[in-house]
Amino acid sequence: MDRIAYIKFSNDQLEKIGNTVVYLSEQISFLSKTKLLKLLYILDELSIKKSGIPFVNLTYKVWKFGPVSEELFIDLSSETSLLAKFISNENAVITAKKSFDDSEFSDNDIELMNFVIEKYGNKTAKELVAYTHRKNAPWYETAVEKNVLELLENEEINNTEYVIDLSRLIMHDPIKNELYRNYIEVN
Repeated sequence: MDRIAYIKFSNDQLEKIGNTVVYLSEQISFLSKTKLLKLLYILDELSIKKSGIPFVNLTYKVWKFGPVSEELFIDLSSETSLLAKFISNENAVITAKKSFDDSEFSDNDIELMNFVIEKYGNKTAKELVAYTHRKNAPWYETAVEKNVLELLENEEINNTEYVIDLSRLIMHDPIKNELYRNYIEVN
């Protein structure tokens, strides 16, 4: 019998992801799936750089359009969504179904979300893909290490199973690296 591997979000993680998506969709007009997935990645990247702790703690894979949380991509592409109580995804635009609940968020979390909205919220999905593909970024480095960069750029493949190790963002900082490793171990 085949074994199927899948990631199950904890209730707390799902609440944080859902409310993050609500907040972003309330603040950014015409939020598309691709743009949302890039903004969630950027939140995790910046949070890890700042504190060593991921924002929503998603697993990102090397795909043609950047680092992608496969679980959320699939979820946002289906009719029965884990995020259904938080958002609707109609006509390729994500909109909030409920009000933002800040109970899962610290002041630093809100500040980081506002920073991401201010700096990246007006960018197109294509511009965000270019940002996440920049040289020396985790997506780029992983694609080069796994010899798939050219295949992705030439559109010979759309996705890979290669997981991006976000700890590379803080390799130079032993304290943040330890915080990150401990957080990942527990969550």
